Amino acid sequence: MIINGTALLAAAPIIDMVQGKMIGKGGTSFGLGEAGYDIRIKQRIVFNENNKVVRWNVDLVNEQGLPTGESEEMNGKFVIASSIEQFQMPEDLAGIVHDKSTWARRGLSVFNTVIEPGWKGFLTLELVYYGEGELVIPAGSGIAQVIFHKTAEPASYTGKYQNQGDEPIGPINS
Repeated sequence: MIINGTALLAAAPIIDMVQGKMIGKGGTSFGLGEAGYDIRIKQRIVFNENNKVVRWNVDLVNEQGLPTGESEEMNGKFVIASSIEQFQMPEDLAGIVHDKSTWARRGLSVFNTVIEPGWKGFLTLELVYYGEGELVIPAGSGIAQVIFHKTAEPASYTGKYQNQGDEPIGPINS
C-alpha cells in the first residue's frame, strides 16, 4: 500500500518534511505531493555539449551569473549527487525513488533506488543524461519523487550505507 498525505507526514520518513508542494530553484517543485514526496538536489549539475559533466558543491553565482565554489569535471553523462533531505525511515516503510517528469522530459534519468526500512542518512542520487545539448540542474531543484510503501513486517537496514553523509557517496566495497 502506498502511504501519502497526512499518513506520510505522521510517519515522518524525512526530517522536516514540507507540507504541500513548493517551487524550488529551476522552477521545479518539491515537498509533499499527491502520491509521494519530491526531493531536492544539493549540488549544481551541468551536463555540457562536450560529453562532460560538472558538479558544483555550492550553487553560488558571481556578478556575471557564472557558478562559483568547488567543482569537479567528469567525462560522460553519468554523475552522482545527494539530496538536501535527510531520511529517517521507519521500520515499516520502504521508499522507491522515481524520475521527476519535468527532468525526464528533458532526457534526465534518476536511477530507481530502494530506500530500505530503518535506513538513515542523505540519499545519493545516480543521474544519467540521455538528451542532447546542455542541461543545467540548479542546486535546490526538485529532482526526484519518492513513493513510500508500507511493508508487511518491520525491518531494519544495517548495511554499509547507514548514516550516509550529505555529500555524494560512491560505491563502498564490503
